[in-house]
Amino acid sequence: MQRPEAWPRPHPGEGAAAAQAEVAAPPAGAGEPLGQQLQEPSLYTIKAVFILDNDGHRLLAKYYDDTFPSMKEQVVFEKNVFNKTSRTDSEIAFLGGMTIVYKSSIDLFLYVVGSSHENELMLMAVLTCLFESLSHILRRNVEKRWLLENMDGAFLVLDEIVDGGVILESEPQQVIQKVNFRMDDSALTEQSVAQVLQSAKEQIKWSLLK
Repeated sequence: MQRPEAWPRPHPGEGAAAAQAEVAAPPAGAGEPLGQQLQEPSLYTIKAVFILDNDGHRLLAKYYDDTFPSMKEQVVFEKNVFNKTSRTDSEIAFLGGMTIVYKSSIDLFLYVVGSSHENELMLMAVLTCLFESLSHILRRNVEKRWLLENMDGAFLVLDEIVDGGVILESEPQQVIQKVNFRMDDSALTEQSVAQVLQSAKEQIKWSLLK
């Protein structure tokens, strides 16, 4: 009697692999809550930087997005931040879905504001750089009187650290070098203009004496 031919046996594991291949892989992120999915990284990490006096009044401020589009909204926000932070020893606060790091010095309060998911250490690095750079140009007198007398230098410092919400520099020495260069350049420009005017005056004087 002729034996029936045996069906070819599948290689061990071959059937399981085929079955798995037929099951479509779920799309990335499927089944995860929306808040747990990875957020798109952004260079625009700073929402605002401002300095208030010990009464909560603005001395210097720059806002880098439209979270608070009007001056009135900005002042209200600054007042709320001041009320929340002026009597605490902490260095970080959360308000209105934003992360705020701050530092006090004599009669000043310095604030750096980022979004709620922003890295606190990064915000603190910006704050530290701002304070140490101001301390240098104000000759260690980080207080209201000296800040008001050197407001141009303070804005130059801030512009070297943050531009349009993007962190440019967090090393105080680099900031100070760039600020000194810009101030020296400005002084040279003013000197050149003065020299041109003086030269013109002398030429007019000699032409009248002829």
